[in-house]
Amino acid sequence: MMSSQNTVFGQPGRSDSGRRSDSGRRSDSGRRNEPGGPRVHEATAGLASLAGLLADHTRAAFCLALLDGRAWTATELARHAGVAPSTATAHLHQLVAGGLLAEERQGRHRYLRLADPGVAELVETLTGAAPVEPAPVRSLSAASRRRALAHARTCYDHLAGALGVAVTDAMTERGFLSWERGLSLTDRGTAWLTRLGIAPESTPPTRRAPVRSCLDWTERRPHLAGTIGAALCRHALDAGWVVRIGTGRAVAVTAEGRRAFRDHLDLPDRILGPEPRPPEQG
Repeated sequence: MMSSQNTVFGQPGRSDSGRRSDSGRRSDSGRRNEPGGPRVHEATAGLASLAGLLADHTRAAFCLALLDGRAWTATELARHAGVAPSTATAHLHQLVAGGLLAEERQGRHRYLRLADPGVAELVETLTGAAPVEPAPVRSLSAASRRRALAHARTCYDHLAGALGVAVTDAMTERGFLSWERGLSLTDRGTAWLTRLGIAPESTPPTRRAPVRSCLDWTERRPHLAGTIGAALCRHALDAGWVVRIGTGRAVAVTAEGRRAFRDHLDLPDRILGPEPRPPEQG
């Protein structure tokens, strides 16, 4: 098991607020109840700091790569983003100090991951709200990877892409999910999950919401997140309904998955994708 660490690449710096002058304290207290008081300024600074962390192509690339839910080494992230290891280290230091990433150590090896599911949902939501500016495709393999990612992928620990949105729509149509007063799991949904072998009440206790909508950045529509979305994705992987494609976030629906998604949610073939080819005979 990996052991989680709170800091990485050295200790975080000391806050300037610890060196505030007496006059500065008096000035802040005098504005305590004004619209632009210290609490407002602190929130503004925090938001600007968070936005600044993601306002860089390399740091954004790291966060998007880590949406696969796994831990990566600094070397792997540097290779993924096409930057030097020293450059990657500097950016990773900022992301860990800012609370977006966490470091894990296993023996002599050091890994980075997203700090928690809330960070993953923030990154996915911001990606979905960003303008669509697809990079030019320069090879057949790049085009295939883009299609696979848009069709079905993991978003940290739940299903996304066309498949994830279709699963969410089908659960809604069958009364398993309700959107009347915010997204919620219905009694019918609980019974359906139990028949699949997913008992909602047995999911580990957490502050994370059981169900949550996450804006899909390729479909521009919501897919199911939260602890139930994570449990459903884990079940699909464990049962062999979907398998990962290489080391990325894309997943492919297997022959067993095609049958299961048809039987349980009546998903159409256009969503399930082409029939998997049988293995070649040796």
